[in-house]
Amino acid sequence: MSIRNLDAVFQPKSVALIGASTRAHSVGSVTAENLRTAGFDGSIMLVNSRHTAVAGTLCYRDVAALPTAPDLAVICTPAPTVPGLIAELGARGTKGVIIITAGFREAGNATGQALEQAMLDAAKPYLMRIIGPNCLGVLSTPSKLNASFAQAMPQKGSVAFVAQSGAMVTTVLDWANGRGIGFSHLVSLGDMSDVDFGDMLDYLALDKDTGAILLYIEAITQARKFMSAARAAARLKPVIAIKAGRQAAAAKAAASHTGALAGMDAVYDAAFERAGILRAYDLDEIFDAVETLSVKPMVRGNRLSIVTNGGGAGVLATDSLISQGGAIASLSEDLSAKLNLVLPSTWSHGNPVDIIGDASAKRYSDTLDILRASEDHDAILVLNCPTAVASGLEAADAVIAAAKTSRVPILTNWLGAQSAEASRAAFEAAKIPTYDTPEKATRGFMHMVRYRRGQETLMEVPPSIPEGPPPDRETAAKIVRAAPSGGWLDATVVHTLLECYRIPVVQTERAATPDEVGAAAGRIGGAIALKILSPDITHKSDVGGVTLGVVGAQTARMAAADMQSRVAKFAPSALLEGFLVQQMVQRPHAHELIVGMAVDRTFGPFVLFGQGGTAVEIIDDKTLGLPPLNLKLAGEMIGRTRVSRQLKGYRDRPPADMEAIGLTLVKLSQLICDFPEIAELDINPLLADENGVIALDARVRIAPSEGASRDRLAIRPYPDELVTREHLEGTGDFLLRPVKPEDAPAFVDFFGRLSPEDVRLRFLTPLKSLPPMILARLTQIDYDREMAFVLLDSAGKIAGVARIAADPDNVRAEFAVVVRSDLKGHGAGRLLMQRLGTYARDRGIGELFGDILAENTKMLALCREQGCSIVPAAADRSLMRASLRI
Repeated sequence: MSIRNLDAVFQPKSVALIGASTRAHSVGSVTAENLRTAGFDGSIMLVNSRHTAVAGTLCYRDVAALPTAPDLAVICTPAPTVPGLIAELGARGTKGVIIITAGFREAGNATGQALEQAMLDAAKPYLMRIIGPNCLGVLSTPSKLNASFAQAMPQKGSVAFVAQSGAMVTTVLDWANGRGIGFSHLVSLGDMSDVDFGDMLDYLALDKDTGAILLYIEAITQARKFMSAARAAARLKPVIAIKAGRQAAAAKAAASHTGALAGMDAVYDAAFERAGILRAYDLDEIFDAVETLSVKPMVRGNRLSIVTNGGGAGVLATDSLISQGGAIASLSEDLSAKLNLVLPSTWSHGNPVDIIGDASAKRYSDTLDILRASEDHDAILVLNCPTAVASGLEAADAVIAAAKTSRVPILTNWLGAQSAEASRAAFEAAKIPTYDTPEKATRGFMHMVRYRRGQETLMEVPPSIPEGPPPDRETAAKIVRAAPSGGWLDATVVHTLLECYRIPVVQTERAATPDEVGAAAGRIGGAIALKILSPDITHKSDVGGVTLGVVGAQTARMAAADMQSRVAKFAPSALLEGFLVQQMVQRPHAHELIVGMAVDRTFGPFVLFGQGGTAVEIIDDKTLGLPPLNLKLAGEMIGRTRVSRQLKGYRDRPPADMEAIGLTLVKLSQLICDFPEIAELDINPLLADENGVIALDARVRIAPSEGASRDRLAIRPYPDELVTREHLEGTGDFLLRPVKPEDAPAFVDFFGRLSPEDVRLRFLTPLKSLPPMILARLTQIDYDREMAFVLLDSAGKIAGVARIAADPDNVRAEFAVVVRSDLKGHGAGRLLMQRLGTYARDRGIGELFGDILAENTKMLALCREQGCSIVPAAADRSLMRASLRI
């Protein structure tokens, strides 16, 4: 489930509280009082078998005695009573339940787990949605609903806050009420037996009362649903998350470098980055995020101008800004000249604009009058340090007046405590973000910058993958199927597997004895690298299991014999299977990198990139990403590491081939997507220079047979299985396949080949070109929730497009079809409609529907031919709705 029946929780017409109480300060008593005093317009029904009334409100003996079925029920009776109550409420027609009661799975015993399962089993036949158990409850200002035992009702606002912890909800609520900041919804999810973060993101993304979403996360359930929901929500509004339990996540390390480097928290970082979620790291930052997002200021870039009456405060703000990746805006000669006319000669003549400690309200006003009209910055931060010679409150009033006509957002920081209270209150009343310290203010600005960057990233078109031979999946499949379950692949087999995916590897031979090492060295020629071969040794160099630059067969034999003795001494219990003999690669300018993958218990497989070599753990320069990857995502991963600066070249070292490095990550991602049997993979080092990349050492571990699942990926990969070849009589052969992000240029070409009339009929409005946001939405899709098929002619041009977008519950899906104007009447539209129907049936979608202009008679006729019913979708019958039950 996802958003189905959540309206019963957030927009109920009636509420029943099961377990209302007269005992002062009890959960049942406080919740009853909260329901009664929040201003809820619907009916409130209280249930308690021992009382006839609670706080002056009539009480009913049990659920059966209720005069009507409540849309929402709140339960705070003992855990053993809950499954039975759920069954009674479901039978009466209740669709939403908040279970405040504890004592279920979180109790950590079999009884609690059994009660929770019984509760879910009771709710399932009625499609009833459950918030909790073990939660604070739900507070919703649009509905004037306080179905919780929180200490107060929030003020109305546009920020939604969703947390597993009820204590976090009450803490944020108390802080926000003290600052006049409001919320649309406050939700305590508790144990998330049913409704989880994915469901809430789906609901809040479409909620007209919510402009920004804050999450306090302790754990994620159903990672694929979460990622789909988060990516969809982040396209529409800012989403900021704080993840608790960061340090505990890294406790368990896997056998390879990749597992040792990648704690669970780093995978959360990768997931948030991919979804477009901004991450906060402490409660303070969450408060700052609420401050910023409650006003929803937008910025164009990361350039900040700082106005201050204290040089020290300006320096602190500058340091903080630069450390977060922001930029101090440059003051043009023109701006400086204008400021010279209104400021004392001792002003800073630069940014930060220090207007001196005796700055009056007029000096603030004059300065902002000049700066607010400038194109040279993206926001202005105004600082004020308390002095005895000028009024901070008057300065605040000047800032408030200037902000009304400013073309860029203005943020404020009035330092101090008592002296700043009135000014901060004035800023809050004027909806101007205000912060306690310069550091918090710059962090608030960078929240805006990061959100804007995330939106721009979502619209970027990834570069096309260079043409080349496709992966040899058949040979790779044979290797994986023949591999021992739960064990490491033989090193020479690993090299063959990488070659199947066109990842360059060094020439390698396996040798069982020193004599065979000599023979292999003779065949390879030149210098060789000799490495011990053992399933029990992960880091060969630690036990003397690597010798480099060996030349000649006899020298190689002797080196192998010495290595056997050395390794036996340092690792006496290790099973020695022989040696690897590799061509010695001479690339003096090459960088040693590491690429790899492992499996996280929440988000499944992840890809790692960083600086490699024997000191990889000590250097600790790495980044993670979730597959599948494209070249754009791979490039972003590379750019997040320190070694990326070296890869760009310096002094006598030319730039490395960045495309080859990115392609290696993309190929590795494809290998992971193709074979769920792969549990761990490590290429270290991967040499990279101006001539490309080559893998010197690699390891692959196969998962136990019960651990391999094709659904393990948090993001559904490109569905190759849906690619088909089609033939249209009289027109020729076509390729029908799901859309790719790289198809954006082809979409622009396709749009240019549509007649203006066909554009209007498809988009229901005239369009001269495809805006970047629409182009991104057409080509960058979530294959788990929507699908778009492109029909390509023999020249690779798009001949037609069919699109289907399902609701989060997979019940209904909207469709759209458009065919290139010069190909109409040749059966392309019929082919695309039939493909949509087949896809919907395979996905279990119940109904297809599409809105079509009444004048589009050909499309309406095609829909009728496919079995659609046609009814008016608008009162004037200008728009018709075609529906097809699957």
